[in-house]
Amino acid sequence: MHNVALTRRRTLLAGSVLGGAALLLTGCSDDSGPGGGGQDADAAAAARLRGQAARDSAALLAHYDATLAAHPGLGERLRPLRAEVARHAAAFGGATPAPSASAAPSTAPRTGASATPSAPASASAPASPAVPPDEKQARADLAAAERRTADARAAALVSAPPELARLLASVAAAGAAHAYLLTEDGA
Repeated sequence: MHNVALTRRRTLLAGSVLGGAALLLTGCSDDSGPGGGGQDADAAAAARLRGQAARDSAALLAHYDATLAAHPGLGERLRPLRAEVARHAAAFGGATPAPSASAAPSTAPRTGASATPSAPASASAPASPAVPPDEKQARADLAAAERRTADARAAALVSAPPELARLLASVAAAGAAHAYLLTEDGA
């Protein structure tokens, strides 16, 4: 009897997995009904989500640049995170940041570079945020910006098409990790 119960469980489990897979496949299929207008609307919505994500990344880059300009001593800690944010912006189709901004060696201090790197990124580059004079508070503000951006991306998952949803989820997770690293004392 014990084996019969196990077999039933396996059968039910296999059936639910197959049913879930079938549901996912049909849910992700093209809904190209007459006229195909649904695809155009979906593409436009995805483009809006991508555009917003690119703008959010540009704003985050501006925050990193302002913080690096105000606190050059944080360069070694912030530059790798800033480079990731630049890659996120590029993944969302945002303008690629100036090479000097993302590829700056960690030994070179970035003095007075807050406006230069983000200005060519786009015509509507975000304004540099105010940076607190205290390094710890500046890191906390940057961590809060990372959290807000990650939360916005997680919220956008609901209406994103599958491929964009995966990208948003991945970048949101990276943003949450950045927030943790920024608030961690020591490193």
